Amino acid sequence: MKFPRRRFLHMAAGAAVLPILPRLASAQAYPSRPVRIIAGFAAGGGVDISARLIGQWLADRLGQSFVIENRTGGGGNIGTEVVVNSPPDGYTLLLSTVPNAVNATLYEKMSFNFIRDTAPVANIIRVPMAALVHPSVPVKTVPELIAYAKANPGKINMASAGAGSAPHMAGELFKFMADVNMVHVPYRG
Repeated sequence: MKFPRRRFLHMAAGAAVLPILPRLASAQAYPSRPVRIIAGFAAGGGVDISARLIGQWLADRLGQSFVIENRTGGGGNIGTEVVVNSPPDGYTLLLSTVPNAVNATLYEKMSFNFIRDTAPVANIIRVPMAALVHPSVPVKTVPELIAYAKANPGKINMASAGAGSAPHMAGELFKFMADVNMVHVPYRG
């Protein structure tokens, strides 16, 4: 008996897919228990709020709890280390931010290699940066701010969410590009 070529190809494709079916079926069970999302910065800040919003969105769609844990310190390194040392089973996620991209250049000794030890899952947020000044500062534009900073070197404070945070890196870039001397004041969040 001779099989037509098309029928043979259909049977071969079916036989090739058959071993994969149990894996596909088990993959649909995720998540079968609560998932942790680690936020490496303080509660109430942008990273925390983003983690809580995405956690609620995921919980609503997947029918499982997503618990947000704030593990602050080290420019996000403490939270990242928690994730890197967790089992790679998808139940401990990191809301990574700008500091994760630059910390290897800021810290001499880290217990992990961010590129090697993590895997990206999704891009969920983009954050614009803005320069804000107190109303008592006599400037209205960025060129006026630069001129004021040059006239008052070391007398203007630049706040951030901590050393190595995105606002810190943006501020340092601003200082470098504008050739001004501003004092960095890192907050805990």
